[in-house]
Amino acid sequence: MSDIVTEVWKKYLLQLQIHPLRTKAITSGVLAGCSDFAAQKISGIKKLQYKRLFLIMIYGFFYSGPFGHFLHKVMDKIFKGKKGSTTVGKKVILEQLTASPWNNLFFMMYYGLVVEGRTWPLVKSKIKNDYPPVQLTSWKFWPIINWVNYQYMPLQLRVLFHSLVASCWAIFLNLKARSTAIKKA
Repeated sequence: MSDIVTEVWKKYLLQLQIHPLRTKAITSGVLAGCSDFAAQKISGIKKLQYKRLFLIMIYGFFYSGPFGHFLHKVMDKIFKGKKGSTTVGKKVILEQLTASPWNNLFFMMYYGLVVEGRTWPLVKSKIKNDYPPVQLTSWKFWPIINWVNYQYMPLQLRVLFHSLVASCWAIFLNLKARSTAIKKA
């Protein structure tokens, strides 16, 4: 079994070198789908909602993976590839003040407008109520993850690491983003 895992890992790393953006997009889409599957099961949904699962995978594929790919390239360029504690701290702070608020807000908008098909006024109201506690929770959770990511992960594996942890975070965010009416379904 370990030979199979080793071989798959080697092929994955090769794809990261040959097609980095595509590989990160696919990885993020698959992990987003896995997190939605888990969120649906945890929330007690009896029949899997395939449309919702697909829309969450689309989010991971077209937004999360590419966003992470370019974010980490930009961060590496801004900080010239440095990994010292001070530099890592600056990267974490910069990401938490820019990307984190945007990503949480964008996910809540996408979920409300696209996944649930709600009107903008309803989504806006939901965001007004739920965004502040979501972002505060994010600021308690993500800085340590980002520290580990920037300090120990090579550039090409940062989106994978982030996506793996984000699949757990997305379960929380997914359950938080759902409308009350949907929760009762």
